[in-house]
Amino acid sequence: MNITSLLAAATAPSGGSFFLTSGLLPMILIFVIFYFLLIRPQSRRAKEHQAQIAAIKKGDRVVTGGGLIGKVTKVTDSEVEVELGQGVRVTAVKSTLSQVIDPAAAKPAND
Repeated sequence: MNITSLLAAATAPSGGSFFLTSGLLPMILIFVIFYFLLIRPQSRRAKEHQAQIAAIKKGDRVVTGGGLIGKVTKVTDSEVEVELGQGVRVTAVKSTLSQVIDPAAAKPAND
């Protein structure tokens, strides 16, 4: 063997490390970035929403999935009765409610 072939063999990457740096490591890095930027915040928002919906009580103002705003008049395990206007009451499934309006943060419309 001459010196050139020895140097070429010494500097050539081995099979395992070449695969790790060229194929597997970037994929793992991309998954970690997606986890912290997309998956984790979305699951945290979903848990907060579920807790909000589970804590609904009579008198809360809610927004339905269709965008209707009303006041909760009756709560059961899986349904709520929402008063949309004077004498107008509808029954909605709890999971279709999109938001519970915080009374401290709500501002009057024309005041």
